[in-house]
Amino acid sequence: QVQLVESGGGPVQAGDSLKLSCTVSGRSTSPLAMGWFRQAAGKWRELVCSIAQNTLPPTSNTFCAQFLKGRFTIARDSAKNTVFLQMSSLNPEDTAVYYCAADRNRNDLLRGTPDYWGQGTQVTVSS
Repeated sequence: QVQLVESGGGPVQAGDSLKLSCTVSGRSTSPLAMGWFRQAAGKWRELVCSIAQNTLPPTSNTFCAQFLKGRFTIARDSAKNTVFLQMSSLNPEDTAVYYCAADRNRNDLLRGTPDYWGQGTQVTVSS
């Protein structure tokens, strides 16, 4: 069983940066693809960024949604079993609960149906 715990959310001002962390614990039989989703009030949950298992080439390692316009990046520290979401130039439209997710199959994660979810961390951006 795999557990995901997010941290780093909170209230910020428009234009600020914020870094979310997701620590992975438990046992997985295969390397995990990881990702961040978000869900704003009254909206569907959407994929923000994902990062492939360490076994894949770096050039195809990360993906972030185009609507973010390069403001967010994802990275992992395998030694610490942690995945990060670095967010910059935040605006009120980024207000949402941010969820960490994991799956042995990256395609399932990209489709929004990963096996594992964290409990979510709230990010609130005020203008």
